[in-house]
Amino acid sequence: MKLLMICATFPYPPSRGGTQVRTFNLLKQLSDEHEITLVTQKSEDVTPEEIEGLKGWVKTLMLFPRPTNPKTGTVEKLKRFSEFLITGTPPNVSFVYDQSIQAWLDEAVNNNKFDAITCEHSVNEIYIRPYWKNTIKTVINSHSSVSRTCQHQLETQTSENPQRDRLYLPLLKRYEKRVYQKFSQIVVTTEEDYQQLKQFNIKSSVSVLPNGVDLEIFPYRNSDPGGHHLVITGGMDYVVNIDAACFFAQDIFPLLQQKYPNVTLTIVGANPAPSIVKLGEETGIKVTGKVPSMVDYLHQATVCVIPLRSGFGIKNKTLEAMAAGVPVVASDRGLEGMEVDGDKACLRALRANTIEEYIERISELFEDEILRQTLSKNGREYIENNFTWEMIGKKYEKIIMN
Repeated sequence: MKLLMICATFPYPPSRGGTQVRTFNLLKQLSDEHEITLVTQKSEDVTPEEIEGLKGWVKTLMLFPRPTNPKTGTVEKLKRFSEFLITGTPPNVSFVYDQSIQAWLDEAVNNNKFDAITCEHSVNEIYIRPYWKNTIKTVINSHSSVSRTCQHQLETQTSENPQRDRLYLPLLKRYEKRVYQKFSQIVVTTEEDYQQLKQFNIKSSVSVLPNGVDLEIFPYRNSDPGGHHLVITGGMDYVVNIDAACFFAQDIFPLLQQKYPNVTLTIVGANPAPSIVKLGEETGIKVTGKVPSMVDYLHQATVCVIPLRSGFGIKNKTLEAMAAGVPVVASDRGLEGMEVDGDKACLRALRANTIEEYIERISELFEDEILRQTLSKNGREYIENNFTWEMIGKKYEKIIMN
């Protein structure tokens, strides 16, 4: 099968995190049996070595320059909002649009060069013509609902710009409902996002396809390090992760220090924002920035904390920590799409959503080696049985081919 995959974010190496992890690993699985052409955009930090590395996984790599960052002045922001009102397309989607990419895609589709097209992340929808689905399978791989995320951030007061987001919310709902109609097949990562789409009364077929883990990159730990060592992972330039790390470090960690004077917190993730870097000045907190191996830091931790207060979709960081055998304490947002407790599941992680719950759950794990072993074993088995990229890739292949 000749597949065309579109991803505005350069998906290599997968250690970049986020969109790249899902896109690359699905591409990797599909490349075994199918002929893949990848259309992507190159930002300034992409190296020649990374380009060559990605070429090894595709038949054809169509590489275009990524637009420079948009201007941040008030006038420019008002202009972008006005364009959103007029066109119905959010600024972050318009930002990735390139006429030269569109021209290349139009010619390729008109000449029937591919059997199916996948948009790896919803922002890539901007390149898909609505009438294409009449002649070619078109798939949108939506990592999470943008309107649902916006609404939740307003409800939980974690929005970066509440005034803007209150204006954006009804526009985002209208945008999602319109956009998803363009596709033959919609893929979401969680049952919650599936239910959101049902509310839109979309006629296209919808499938739930979670994220996965490369078990070679995240092997099971050899031993429990004990102690009182906490780790938080994720891209530290992403607003959701910034909020989570700051919330935990400022509101929860000092209380843990009163109870466990030797407790440490390591914040691991590339491109830490200034507010994250500043946390590293506090006693007991270390900010690493980008590291060669995330799993090394996970294996050194007594507990991995995932204190997300917003953001939807299944979280790579949760899957990776559980694969590595590290006991997890996470919020509902950090555990979305996973069965880790309750009547239908054995205990695989501890859930916390308030300051008091974080203190209680972390203390339980610090003081109970048997509980740590239980979560470690159950978490790893859960990943092995449900969330490997091999499994996810086979399911994605069926979705595309059916």
